[in-house]
Amino acid sequence: MIERTSENVAENSNIIPVTLDANFFFERAVRSLDRFQYDKALKNFRKAVEYEPDNPVNHCNMAGILSEMGNYTASNEILIHVLEKIDPAMTECHFYMANNFANMESFEEAERSLVTYLEEDASGEFMAESEELMELLQYELNRPAPLVRIRSREGVVEHDRARSLLEEGKFPQAVELLEEITANTPDFLAAHNNLALAHFYMGRFAKAKACLNEVLRQDPGNLHALCNMAIFLQYAGDKEQLERLLGMLEATVPFHQEHVFKMATTMGILGRHTAAYSHFRRLLKDEEVAGDAGLYHYCAAAASNSGLYSEALRCWRQAAKLDPDSAVPAFFLSQLQHARTEGRPMPAVSYNYQLPFQEQLKQWKGNTGRFTEEVRNNPLLRASFFWALRYGDSATKLQVTEALRWIEDEDMSEVLRKVLEQEPLQEDRLQEAALFSLQRLIGENLNEAVSSPGEEQEPAAAPASKGTLPEWREDWQRIMDHAAAMMDRRYDAVQKKDAEHIWKQFIGSLYPDVPLFRNDGGWCAALEYLTARLHGQPVTFREAAQRYGVSVSMVSRYARRIDSECDIRAMLPGTGGLSPSTTRI
Repeated sequence: MIERTSENVAENSNIIPVTLDANFFFERAVRSLDRFQYDKALKNFRKAVEYEPDNPVNHCNMAGILSEMGNYTASNEILIHVLEKIDPAMTECHFYMANNFANMESFEEAERSLVTYLEEDASGEFMAESEELMELLQYELNRPAPLVRIRSREGVVEHDRARSLLEEGKFPQAVELLEEITANTPDFLAAHNNLALAHFYMGRFAKAKACLNEVLRQDPGNLHALCNMAIFLQYAGDKEQLERLLGMLEATVPFHQEHVFKMATTMGILGRHTAAYSHFRRLLKDEEVAGDAGLYHYCAAAASNSGLYSEALRCWRQAAKLDPDSAVPAFFLSQLQHARTEGRPMPAVSYNYQLPFQEQLKQWKGNTGRFTEEVRNNPLLRASFFWALRYGDSATKLQVTEALRWIEDEDMSEVLRKVLEQEPLQEDRLQEAALFSLQRLIGENLNEAVSSPGEEQEPAAAPASKGTLPEWREDWQRIMDHAAAMMDRRYDAVQKKDAEHIWKQFIGSLYPDVPLFRNDGGWCAALEYLTARLHGQPVTFREAAQRYGVSVSMVSRYARRIDSECDIRAMLPGTGGLSPSTTRI
């Protein structure tokens, strides 16, 4: 550092020595800026840079003056020099450059610089300004910015994208993204809550509850997690825990609009319709949401389910005014009118703002194009399909499976695959419908369609397989291959797949105490016999024994051994188990 003082300092102590350094010129530059003397300020900042050429702040100050003077190109040249030669970690330079490019109307370059700043800057010092600039750029470019993440708000952008996937009904993709977010930011409770919902929509109760337990561990009073947990407990049939939790929730009076809505919908789903109606009424007094036809339907549903038919009538009429193109209010108004005319109570009304499922199926059968669009754009409908295929009764599963052949949708195709892979022991008609729909959707070989590796299904226990056992022995595989070869041409792909699943489940239940199998023919005959029974085919122990060249008693004994481990009789409604008689079934 160079210090310059007067020659007479030593002789005259009244003269104050002047130290010419970077701070001296910096202070002079600031005084010039206060007087709007930009030329002098620039000159002094340049002198500061001469004294401290490795100080990035001095360079940025000089770039700032050039920007104020309208020399945006020169300003950016300095900022690029800082990033490339002095301090690459000075991420605010990207924000300054974005402003310069915007002032030059180079909006593409401005967007690139702003996205770089948001994705690399950890402090978020200019977040408010960045949001304003982002709005301007979106307006000018007529599209949203290709922003992958905001580093200072780790997980926020990804979470918004995951929520969009949930709203679109793309649950597997949402789960994948939300799991990544929660792994990277464990304290992001909203992401945990949405991950729980995504698992729940897909029928994975255990994983859904684990996500909520993590939220409640970090925040025991989290209302969203408590409400979701109550719903999960109801579906799990845990009445004792549910009653305790409901007591707490019913004593809670939420203040924020979002919390009131969550509480109202939760009470409705749990059958506490009077409480739900009270909360929905509170929401309707809020001018911000009082114009929402869906909210009036929710209030009408709560009123109808509580026996308050006059209130339900009023709310559905208002919903019809607000949403004249929707068939939902008109349908329920008609239902209510018929019920009152006939002097009977209204059937239970769903809180979903859509027609009942059976009614939708009737309409879609005459308009497959509309059905396809509805399935792709309605997340509640997609969730109901996931749910019905896993936990609905046979009639509902059959209706949904047959309906899905009308659309071409990757997610729905994956659901059908899982129907065949994870739940192969189904009624014959349902299996045929699933295979037909899947073949219609993806146009591939049926054997390939049902043999793709599937994801573990909850809450049902998945059968053991090569992938879940530490070893898969040669004698196990030999019996499975022998049975498949013998069943070829006489059984379809699903039936052969069922035989394989029975064998894998049997091995898994015995492991690690699996004996060495010697009589291959007997085990293969037992497998074929059990598979035939599951699919209602007329076969007896004697016929199976003759086909494989073994004794009837061996087939009977081995079939009973397999059944004792796999409980196949539970899958045969109306039967009394495996009888050794030769009566055809």
